Amino acid sequence: MNREAFRERLNQGPLLLDGAMGTMLHARGAHIGQCFDALSRDNPALVAEIHRLYIDAGADMIETNSFGANRYKLSEYGLEDEVEAINKAAVALARRVIMGAFKPVLLAGSVGPLGVRLAPLGRVKREQAEAAFGEQLAALVAPPEGLPGAAGIDLLLIETMSDVKEVEAAVRAARAIAPDLPIVAQMTFTRDDRTLLGNRPADVAQKLMALDVDAVGVNCSSGPAQVLRLLVAMRAAVPEAVLAVSPNAGWPQQTEGGRVLYPATPAYFGEYARAFVKAGARLVGGCCGTTEAHIRAMRAALDTPGASARELPRVSVEGSEGGKVPAERPTA
Repeated sequence: MNREAFRERLNQGPLLLDGAMGTMLHARGAHIGQCFDALSRDNPALVAEIHRLYIDAGADMIETNSFGANRYKLSEYGLEDEVEAINKAAVALARRVIMGAFKPVLLAGSVGPLGVRLAPLGRVKREQAEAAFGEQLAALVAPPEGLPGAAGIDLLLIETMSDVKEVEAAVRAARAIAPDLPIVAQMTFTRDDRTLLGNRPADVAQKLMALDVDAVGVNCSSGPAQVLRLLVAMRAAVPEAVLAVSPNAGWPQQTEGGRVLYPATPAYFGEYARAFVKAGARLVGGCCGTTEAHIRAMRAALDTPGASARELPRVSVEGSEGGKVPAERPTA
């Protein structure tokens, strides 16, 4: 898919992305200390199951299981020399699932932070960051082996970033390898509506748009209420932009038994799906803590003719969704 084709697809209506991968893997038995990115190769049935669940729930787009599959993050597991193999396995597996679903589902290549600070805040120079992203991206865009005629990723999803300079390094690497590849760039924000480096959403949106990407937005962060607030601020700053949002299912809470729960329910996400689109988002999905049930609820909300969002909880600068979810409560 090229950039023009991506724009044409967006003109047909908003795209529904998938939900979480990491928390879904953990819920199905993947140990928190293992490399989730390597599971596309080492436990493909588990990853494929999650891809299928999201497609069956109505996602228009799924992401490769490659969020941390760069040299720096993989070195934490002694896998830094397997960047190509792990990323290619992620693409091939996702492509097989899409082909088996017989649905026009797009494949986004998930690229997250390197896990190290860029200069001048850290030790990694811009050229080193670009090289690391380039190594990963080359594997993601390559046609998957064993699938004649199949393409690599349809678009690139740069996500959960805190440093615009790191996004810039990823974009530069992508444009050098695949100049016409659509790019969606998403940042994450803390409870005070700033990035870890202190940037506000309006400033972030303007800086991202200057990088020649095809969509900008927010993922991870808190739950839908905060992300809606951030989306509105971005829209005001860059009204011409294509916007994308994928919130967490609220701030995680730990029970007395040590279990981690994400409080935002599927019904809550369904309420916000149309609110996101009404506020200007063209790509909507979920991040940490979301499941196929959240995506199914969003699909139903987006597909309801003439539906409008109910009155939503008050959005305040100080507010968070640390479990105070209106109307619905987590039952697990």
